Amino acid sequence: MIFISDLQFAYPTGNFQLAIPRFKLELGEKVAVIGPSGTGKTTLLNLVAGILSCSNGMIRVAGQDLGSLKDQQRRHFRINSIGFIFQDFALLDYLSVIDNILHPYRISRAIKLTAEVRGRAETLAQEMGIGDKIKQFPDNLSQGEQQRVAICRALLPQPKLILADEATGNLDPDNKTRILELLFATIEKHDATLLAVTHDHELLKYFDRVVDFRTFLRGDRS
Repeated sequence: MIFISDLQFAYPTGNFQLAIPRFKLELGEKVAVIGPSGTGKTTLLNLVAGILSCSNGMIRVAGQDLGSLKDQQRRHFRINSIGFIFQDFALLDYLSVIDNILHPYRISRAIKLTAEVRGRAETLAQEMGIGDKIKQFPDNLSQGEQQRVAICRALLPQPKLILADEATGNLDPDNKTRILELLFATIEKHDATLLAVTHDHELLKYFDRVVDFRTFLRGDRS
C-alpha cells in the first residue's frame, strides 16, 4: 500500500530535514508511529498524503507514484484514495457538522455525492455519538466532538488508506476506546490500511506494528 524509497525532505525555512531510505506498509496493515515531537512523524503523513512533496526519492501509494502527479492530480488522488484525520481537525467554522463530513464530496469531482453517501454520513455520525449534533456548527462542539466529526469525514469515502495524526488525542478514556474500536472495525470491514501517529502508548496494542522514529531514523528499520 505504501512504499518509500530514498526520501529526502526539508522545509524552505529552518533546519529540519527528513531522510527515509526505505519504508513499506502492506495492504491491510495497521501501523503506529511513535517518537519525540519534532522528529518528522506528521511530516511523514503529509508526504504520504501528497500535501507535501519530497525533494528526492519516491513515494508510492496504492501503486501510484505521487511524484508523477501534478498538484490537482495529487489532490484528487488524496480525496479519492486517502482518509486523513488531522490533529487540528481542519473543520470549517461556517459549515454545519453534516456539511463538514460531506465536504470532500463538494470540492472534488473525483467522488460523487449521492443519497447513499448522505445516509452513510448520518449513520457514521450516529455511530460516533454525534448524531444529534449534525445541524450544529464546530464552535458549538467540544474538542472531542470536533475530533469525531473529523474522523467521520475521513471515513466517509471508504478510502483504502487512513492516515491519522493523534486521532483520539482529544477524547476522554471511555470515548477513546469506543471510537478507536469503531475506527478499526471500519478499517477491517473495507480492508483498508492504517498509518497512525500517536503519543498514547496505551493504544499500541491495537496495531500490527509499531515504528519508533527514535530508532527508525537512526537506521533500524525492522
